Amino acid sequence: MKRISVISLVIFFLTLNYSFQSLAQMPPVNGSEATVLGWVDDNHFLLRRYEAGKTIETWKVNIRTGRQEIFPDTKSDEQLLTESLPDGITAETTDVISPDKKSMVLVREDGLFFFKAGDVTRKRLTDNNNVVNVRFSPDGTKIAYTRNKDLYVFDISADKEIRLTDDASDRIYNGYASWVYMEEILGRASNYAAFWWSPDGKRIAFLRTDESDVPVFTLNRLDMADGIHGELEQVPYPKAGDPAPRVRMGIADLDSGIIVWVKTDTTADQYIAWPFWSPDSRKMAIQVLNRDHDDLSIILADPVTGAYKEIVREISPTWVEFHEDVYVMEDGTGFILRSSVCPASRTGWENLFYYSWEGDLLSQITDVEFRVTSVERVDEKQKLVYFYATGPESTDLHLFRAGLDGKDLLQISTESGTHNVSISPSGSYFLDTWSSIMDKGSIIAIDRKGKMLKEIHSFKNRAGNNPGQKSELITIRTSDGLFDMPVIITYPLNFNPSKKYPVIFDIYGGPDRKNVENRWQDNINSWYSLNGIITVKADHRGSGHFGKRGLDYLHRSLGKWEILDYSDVVAWLRDKSFVDTTSIGIRGSSYGGYLTCLALTRGAAYWTHGFAGSSVTDWRLYDNVYTERYMDKPQDNPEGYDNGSVIEYAGNLKGKLYLNHGDMDDNVHMQNSIWLISRLQDEGKTFRFMLYPDERHGWRGAKRLHSTGEEYEFWLNSFFGDSYE
Repeated sequence: MKRISVISLVIFFLTLNYSFQSLAQMPPVNGSEATVLGWVDDNHFLLRRYEAGKTIETWKVNIRTGRQEIFPDTKSDEQLLTESLPDGITAETTDVISPDKKSMVLVREDGLFFFKAGDVTRKRLTDNNNVVNVRFSPDGTKIAYTRNKDLYVFDISADKEIRLTDDASDRIYNGYASWVYMEEILGRASNYAAFWWSPDGKRIAFLRTDESDVPVFTLNRLDMADGIHGELEQVPYPKAGDPAPRVRMGIADLDSGIIVWVKTDTTADQYIAWPFWSPDSRKMAIQVLNRDHDDLSIILADPVTGAYKEIVREISPTWVEFHEDVYVMEDGTGFILRSSVCPASRTGWENLFYYSWEGDLLSQITDVEFRVTSVERVDEKQKLVYFYATGPESTDLHLFRAGLDGKDLLQISTESGTHNVSISPSGSYFLDTWSSIMDKGSIIAIDRKGKMLKEIHSFKNRAGNNPGQKSELITIRTSDGLFDMPVIITYPLNFNPSKKYPVIFDIYGGPDRKNVENRWQDNINSWYSLNGIITVKADHRGSGHFGKRGLDYLHRSLGKWEILDYSDVVAWLRDKSFVDTTSIGIRGSSYGGYLTCLALTRGAAYWTHGFAGSSVTDWRLYDNVYTERYMDKPQDNPEGYDNGSVIEYAGNLKGKLYLNHGDMDDNVHMQNSIWLISRLQDEGKTFRFMLYPDERHGWRGAKRLHSTGEEYEFWLNSFFGDSYE
């Protein structure tokens, strides 16, 4: 489940033709801004500076002397290639550029076309015929793609198309992911691609997916564009407890055309994903996760025979997740995992572990009691790993360095806040762009020992919060005394503590999804601030701030601890003299919509108003991969599903609830809202519902503007009645 992105509220306001009282004009964009573009060499970097009304300039800066000189704008290899296309042809987002940036494949409705830098025309490769997900081989001599959910390769030098599979159907896919695999396992960025080139370009690993047993969900298109009889859209969609797609991993040899199947148990109820190759292409590791999500194996497969052996196993009493960001050592010695449930782990926090291809733990690179979030760079020559982690303050983000042997841990960025660090080629220098909730931040230069050398640029004059608008980061202890929840409170413009203000919680709240970060807040809450509303962002115990210890509370009980912890924040607010306790609102979409609905029903004693979009209302209605990870199957946890269902608490509704949903939402089906609406009607409850025809999980354009206007009007009417007009 992904959160719907929300465009800047300021932009929405400027776009909408609503005349709200006390809505002041936004301040003009002004102040000096700068961006680090990267490194020219180990001693020089590029800095782009810009101010409102002035020409954007790029400077080449010597990090040791500070000497600066104008750097002429240069075009990337990608830009040069696309600009050299024949007259009348422009690059499109579906086009794919080769690894060496010297050629590209143009993906068009009438076919695939190859273009090489220096050519005067493009070369037709194939008719399109539903070709998607074109991917170059590592050496750029071939492309792979799926057509009608079968896997193909085109050898560009031989001018030959090779069909690797031939048994795809409406329920069987080769190299093409099912919806639930794309959404919950491989990610939306995959665009349904489920194949992976070997480093030498001689083989392709791919998933074969069989959804024959997966129930179909029907969406009914009824908008005018769909005609007077409407149109049905049927999609295999496994809801919680339903049969899951059956998958197996195939490895296609391009020279012989032979497909070797990894000899995993095809009858097992399990998920297979995220393979990674050894640098010499002789081995491939595959991740296998059981249906219960509590047992993950990394197996090492032989691409020639399909035989495999288990090399790493991770087990948890709650859940384990796939490793999406494995770093493979270029020297062939092994790979680095980021894990909180590694057998060697003792902290319950995500740390880094260095494994051999035989599964031996070569070293534990980090052993910290805070969260490692990603590997930024591995310097194999110097045996150093650069990585991002929160540090002791879970709302921060810092760059660290450690030896591959787990020694000499160094925190490179030190100022409290959120840091984005650019590392020089040799790792001698660092450019740290940072900010905090209290400081607009700066760009500073740091040496390899972590010592600050100089300030490159200050953001003190950057555009940001309105004058008089204040945000602060605090912690509020849970009522059981176990966790100090991070909370950001943004006060209205020209806040007066002797007055009373309504409050809106702006939340998402899904497991392991932080909402509170120690960084400059820009104009995120400006509309609310300008209209005399306090906004609150809060994170509960299962948001990721507290490691696996906090996350595990959510196991088999989604909805329970989120609402209990958020209620503790409301209780804290009620004690403040400046809070209008009759106007405590909450808003969110997707998982945030779920918690909004739950707050107005299960948490009805605390919240008075809610604006909920695209909401889950009963976990039996959502997909099995996401839901069962946390809740187990409905048949194994009926009490947990009942307790986490908004439907069960519909009779508690006392405040004002606004619901909206797209009728073609293929992620969180509108069925969720329909079930809740039906129960609310049966309970004699008053609420509002807005349908968005032909829209899916979130909407854009005119309907998005409409939704935003509806929300603004809802809050102003709810909190201020007719006084705003």
